[in-house]
Amino acid sequence: MAKKIVVLISGSGSNLQALMDAERQGQLGSGTITLVVSNKKGAYGLTRAAEASIPTHVRTLKEYKDAGKTREDFDRELAEYIEESQHPDLIVLAGWMHILSPAFVDRFRGKIINLHPALPGELDGAHAIDRAYSEFKAGERTKTGVMVHFVIPEVDKGKPILTQDIPCLEGDSLEDLENRIHVVEHQILPKAVKLVLEDSLDLN
Repeated sequence: MAKKIVVLISGSGSNLQALMDAERQGQLGSGTITLVVSNKKGAYGLTRAAEASIPTHVRTLKEYKDAGKTREDFDRELAEYIEESQHPDLIVLAGWMHILSPAFVDRFRGKIINLHPALPGELDGAHAIDRAYSEFKAGERTKTGVMVHFVIPEVDKGKPILTQDIPCLEGDSLEDLENRIHVVEHQILPKAVKLVLEDSLDLN
């Protein structure tokens, strides 16, 4: 039986594309992407999904703020929508630029994973690549990395599923480092999705 994957995005959707490509090539095992959610109306990832005939859903925090509602209202109602419409086996945060509160996370504990461009315990939160590059230029860092991890309320602190080191090379521009990181992201995210769906992890 196919296992349902919901992907949350905020931008161009290049990691979503990597997942769609992997599904088409049979690399997600029994996983199939059944919904793409964006919190940005203009996210190009929505176009990628539509071109692949994957249903999409847009919900913005601004709409909630304008209506006098809170971030927790947004998270709770989004969680309810996803649960009731999809009953997902896995939720993948792939460039989702909104910190989810316990109102969302606790509903899907153990079923949400996130891609983060840094190694466990390093550079939690936003702008991780920029910060890694600044530390590299200051002589404080020789490598960075990428991880896919389970999502808990504490940002980027959940149990790692897969990690990969990425060297910072002499002569690197920020763009060089970003490009190398993105290549690795596109490789390890589908692998992590397959591992989780196949229950091939020691979660203790």
